[in-house]
Amino acid sequence: MKSKKKIFFVALLLIFGLRFYFLLPKPLFNASYSTVVFAEGGELLGARMAKDEQWRFPLLDTLPSKFEKAILTKEDKYFYYHLGINPVSLFRAIWLNVKEGKVVSGASTLSMQVIRMSRGNPPRTILEKLYEMILATRLELGYSKAEILNLYAAHAPFGGNVVGFESASWRYYNRSPDNLSWAECATLAVLPNAPGLIHPGRNRPLLIEKRDELLKALWEEEVIDEDTYRLALLETIPDRPADLPQSAPHLVEYFNQSNSGERHFTTLNNSTQIKAQSLLNEHVNRLRENHIYNGGILLIENKTGGVKAYVGNTSAGKDHYNNMLLTPRSSGSILKPFLYASMLSSGELLPSQLVPDVPTFLGGFKPENFVNEFDGAVPADEALARSLNVPAVLQLRSYSVPRFLERLRELG
Repeated sequence: MKSKKKIFFVALLLIFGLRFYFLLPKPLFNASYSTVVFAEGGELLGARMAKDEQWRFPLLDTLPSKFEKAILTKEDKYFYYHLGINPVSLFRAIWLNVKEGKVVSGASTLSMQVIRMSRGNPPRTILEKLYEMILATRLELGYSKAEILNLYAAHAPFGGNVVGFESASWRYYNRSPDNLSWAECATLAVLPNAPGLIHPGRNRPLLIEKRDELLKALWEEEVIDEDTYRLALLETIPDRPADLPQSAPHLVEYFNQSNSGERHFTTLNNSTQIKAQSLLNEHVNRLRENHIYNGGILLIENKTGGVKAYVGNTSAGKDHYNNMLLTPRSSGSILKPFLYASMLSSGELLPSQLVPDVPTFLGGFKPENFVNEFDGAVPADEALARSLNVPAVLQLRSYSVPRFLERLRELG
């Protein structure tokens, strides 16, 4: 009889253990994320909203130390010492709420808040709170403290359609989270509990008050020194959300169409990208009278093969949304640079060498230039820049089709 009871007890424990293990869904958050694209130095080139029209950047690997200390001081001082539930805070909250006859204090740890957000912020009830505690314990057993912090930072509300610490950093301060000050981190740390405070023109004195309270707590707990505290109090809060950088809109849209909801790190140089866009705008603007409204620039560093500028079109004007770098080209125009490079490499052509541009007949084939004119002779590099057809056909005849075909196969 005792043996049967023991087996029953073990089986019951096993069932509850398995049920506890599979409590958390995978993935924990069923959320869509913004497409985010960075330049080679970590500068933000641009981003697109998540599919639910929220600015929600993908999870960071690590949080800046300033924000971590600010959010833990504000929300969960004993985060690194509990397993999802803080018994001291729990009993204190129960005592205060019973004493006042209403809810005046909560006891939610950051782990419990992560669970609540992952469940879509259901109504606050006693049963829901108990279930959050159970799930928070399971969360602690399956995730590291750093992972839980990152989950919180990526999904906490920061006002309007801004979700997550990193997107808030760019939307409210227009810079990377690593470059935020103590005052800015404190401002963002108080928002998840009252995200409505950030709306321009509303509740600004209350937001400053809450920020200053947190800064004082950071000073009293010796996280920051007195000089840092005093200087932080003098900083202003953002007036309104800032526009995100849009240095490479066509590249951002390309990534958004091909691999949305991810981080993309590129070899683009942000200052070079901005300069290239400006040059293209100026150039196309001079050609408008000739009904030329579009253009593109792809700048590649020969030494590394890295793309340094990706300008899909002018930033304004007719059809500027079209990505000219992805627009189908004539196969002849695509092949001319490869033929030119092949002949340079083999020593059969020099950039300044004059090449014939004259009426030509090859059997029944009569190649012609786009402008239906001939220059007689033109430098090889100019012929390539102008995409002249006759010099290219004569160069191909000299180099030979079989050699060029083999060269193209070598290049893939």
